[in-house]
Amino acid sequence: MWQILYVMEEALVQGSMLQTLKGGYCNSLTQYSRFLTREVNIGDVPMGGLNPIRIQSMTTTDTMNTLATVEQTIRMVESGCEYVRITAPSMKEAENLANIKKELRSRGYQVPLVADIHFTPNAAEAAARIVEKVRVNPGNYADKKRFENFEYTQQAYQAELDRIYKKFTPLVKICKEYGTAMRIGTNHGSLSDRIMSHYGDTPRGMVESAMEFIRMCEDLNYYNLVISMKASNTQVMVQAYRLLVETMVKEGMNYPLHLGVTEAGDGEDGRIKSAVGIGTLLEDGLGDTIRVSLTEDPEFEAPVAKALALRYEKRAVELESIERLNSERGITIEELPYSPYEYNRRSTAAVQHIGGHEHPIVMLNVSTQNLKDPYFLNAVGYNYSAGLDKYNLADQACDLVYLGDQLPSFSFPGNLKQVYNYNTWLSLKDKHNCHPILSFEEYTSAAVKDEQLNLVKIDATEGLNKDLSLLKENAVLVLETSALHGMAEQRSFFISLMKRNLQIPVIIKRTYPGVKSDDLMLFAATDLGALFTDGLGDGIWIDADESVGLSLVNSTSFGILQATRTRISKTEYISCPSCGRTLFDLQETTQMIRSRTDHLKGIKIGIMGCIVNGPGEMADADYGYVGTGPDKITLYRGKEVVKKNVNAARALDDLIELIKEDGKWVQK
Repeated sequence: MWQILYVMEEALVQGSMLQTLKGGYCNSLTQYSRFLTREVNIGDVPMGGLNPIRIQSMTTTDTMNTLATVEQTIRMVESGCEYVRITAPSMKEAENLANIKKELRSRGYQVPLVADIHFTPNAAEAAARIVEKVRVNPGNYADKKRFENFEYTQQAYQAELDRIYKKFTPLVKICKEYGTAMRIGTNHGSLSDRIMSHYGDTPRGMVESAMEFIRMCEDLNYYNLVISMKASNTQVMVQAYRLLVETMVKEGMNYPLHLGVTEAGDGEDGRIKSAVGIGTLLEDGLGDTIRVSLTEDPEFEAPVAKALALRYEKRAVELESIERLNSERGITIEELPYSPYEYNRRSTAAVQHIGGHEHPIVMLNVSTQNLKDPYFLNAVGYNYSAGLDKYNLADQACDLVYLGDQLPSFSFPGNLKQVYNYNTWLSLKDKHNCHPILSFEEYTSAAVKDEQLNLVKIDATEGLNKDLSLLKENAVLVLETSALHGMAEQRSFFISLMKRNLQIPVIIKRTYPGVKSDDLMLFAATDLGALFTDGLGDGIWIDADESVGLSLVNSTSFGILQATRTRISKTEYISCPSCGRTLFDLQETTQMIRSRTDHLKGIKIGIMGCIVNGPGEMADADYGYVGTGPDKITLYRGKEVVKKNVNAARALDDLIELIKEDGKWVQK
């Protein structure tokens, strides 16, 4: 008889470090090594195993509009999509997938199609006979979410699993018969009440939600599976995927992983947030397919995903220096001085406003700017007024600027610290608000140091052999790397600091010569975001070509800190990418809401096109704007419905009134 054990141990429920560290979540912490997964056949485009990282996206058209869906699918394929997902919320859409597939094949497009299913097992069963893959969400496939709390006995919990098993079995059997693959896609915001009641709103709950369905499939001898752990919160997403791999390895599984950040948003924010979540996992060799969810037309998603994946196709599997250092350091998952399954910021002793309980600072290189013109500081958040001879600070005003050996001909803002090369700093007559940057050797041999703040440059590889105990309480490290797998090099340095109990604050610096603007956002968000996601780093310094523009470097720096939840400097929009269920123009509506609320620092607003993605996926938001019918919007405060079926024409005004009622509204 089918059986899944109901695990009651408190350690598992809480995801204790002892429980989770056993087995680990990646092949290596110091060299790039892709986690080898089972190969899964999806039409003629296999995933996992030794196959390249696959690119996919999802249509936004009405599934019943065959021609529009076909045309959009073709545009997606031509932009780089290797799989195309189409929503099938009911039987009529599921059945129309046959017409869509037929038309695509008649035009010569063999792209595998994926049916996206929520709530409706009969639609999944119909779609599984037509398309190459179906996606089911354990949180709402034969389960329910009403934000209710239940207490289960062991027998009652098992009875619920038996009920789900009976409803899920027909789909599995159809998939086996037709050779259809399946994605078991857990979403942080749509965990069932049953899972929430037992595990809470946690990464462990996400993992167990999926594992229940995986175990059911294996009990039925069905293994053509792909797994995902999506969330709009990048910390939760990363922790969930890591826990999933660790759990699968313990149970002898290695199913391929579909990576994605849900409701990432649009523009720069959406790209940075996606790169933080997806890139952090790719850095550790996890991930077999990528979907970047942007509130834009789907053909714009594939190029972003391709840019992320391409870095790892180019990256050598092993580098001699990394291999040597790996054996010397002996870093294993089990010996990590921090838990990769929960966020805790590394403990440091504050130096001035860097480290300790201060938020991470942003540092920029302005040495190539026109230092005779104070208006260049507008790009970094200091808006100069010539008439008043004053600066107005924006929410994203950087904290330190590096001038090298260049001296400005005007007075800098009082709260913007200037950093100079050591010899230039020594020559300054007025050192107020000015601090030196030195090499380690310069620092240890210098007769004169700044009494307040000294920035000490150190290479992540070479620095492991330095006697860092020579650094005094007024020193902050600037951690650099030129390694191909630089994130791992810098992480190894942090691990060394923690093992030696050295609480020196660290500014993480990455340099990107010859990298264009679009790639800079993705690469920096990956490399630096991966470290901040694990609580490593007290400051960020991105150095790029002058052609990239100082404003973009500044906004990217703040965007990475925002995406990693380590420093909130602007309004966050949890916006779904739209699909055939969407009840209004998401792109237009998102921009409309953004135009009137983007000055509300620290508030999270969920903008959801339909009730499927609404209450669940935006559960992390402070306020929600959800389509519930043609021209009808329901407004949420957190998970609570405040106003139902508001006319779309007045919904934004009502949302603003709600924010005002809570005392969170400020005038622009």
